[in-house]
Amino acid sequence: MTARSDDDRIEVLPVLPSLDLAVTLAFYRDCLGFSTVVHQDDGYLIVRRAEMELHFWLATDRLLCENSSVYLRGGGIGDLHREFSAKAVPQLSAMTVRPWNMEEFYIHDPHGNLLRFGRIPRP
Repeated sequence: MTARSDDDRIEVLPVLPSLDLAVTLAFYRDCLGFSTVVHQDDGYLIVRRAEMELHFWLATDRLLCENSSVYLRGGGIGDLHREFSAKAVPQLSAMTVRPWNMEEFYIHDPHGNLLRFGRIPRP
């Protein structure tokens, strides 16, 4: 097996709609800890927290937001849930093992985008 360089790595980055990029930035920065702003202009926002990066485009239709979601998966999800619980993040669900055998929790952002966080259940 050949070693892969960072140049060969393929990342998948969601691009979610936002009705107001300033409100989106405030929520993701202040509530969810996406403290690094990679890019911000009148129509596009990129925020990062550690290895997680989310992109947002300015939309005018709330239905786009209310029908958009992203799934974030990994072993650190339990720590994130504890952090978000301690911060009393609005609309934070309980961490639950779902019928598809993933331990998950959900958050809706201020415009309705669904963030689904999950991991393989721990014994």
